[in-house]
Amino acid sequence: MTTDTHIRDLINRLARLDSAAGWEGDLNPTQRAMLGYLDRANRFSRSPSHVSDYLGITRGTTTQSLKSLRQKGYVNERRSDIDKRVVSYDLTQTGREAAAIPAPLEESLSALNASDQQALRQLLQNMLQDILAKNDGREFGLCKTCRHHRERDRGPYCALLDVALTRDEPHQICHEQVSA
Repeated sequence: MTTDTHIRDLINRLARLDSAAGWEGDLNPTQRAMLGYLDRANRFSRSPSHVSDYLGITRGTTTQSLKSLRQKGYVNERRSDIDKRVVSYDLTQTGREAAAIPAPLEESLSALNASDQQALRQLLQNMLQDILAKNDGREFGLCKTCRHHRERDRGPYCALLDVALTRDEPHQICHEQVSA
């Protein structure tokens, strides 16, 4: 087995073990991943298509899973005031509580010292960007790291969408994010 194959196997095994822990209560791993994404996504990035793109799952799986999460009381569906066909999802209090439950991998990562965490984060981010570039995928990075993010006298601002941002949004995931 080559080193590259061994590293890939380790990453896959860690991801699968972490995902398997998502079978808890009335949630499956996909639903738990959706809650985690919606918890970290900004208001512009909570549509079913954004969830699908971020998690790399089909639109059908996304639609059914969001419907189930809504029925279970984890998310609320919100229709756009401008175009009623446009739907996005917000976490309920129950959804926020479920999203806050740490997964095994998260607990393990928190045990690493700060410099090891930073080095691992950078390596994985570089690998992700490489794979996304080869597959025409979106980055879905933090708003504050985007070339369109601005700080103005009145607070954070998105130059791409031409809108003022809330204080929390620079620290949230955005589907429009393009690394600065």
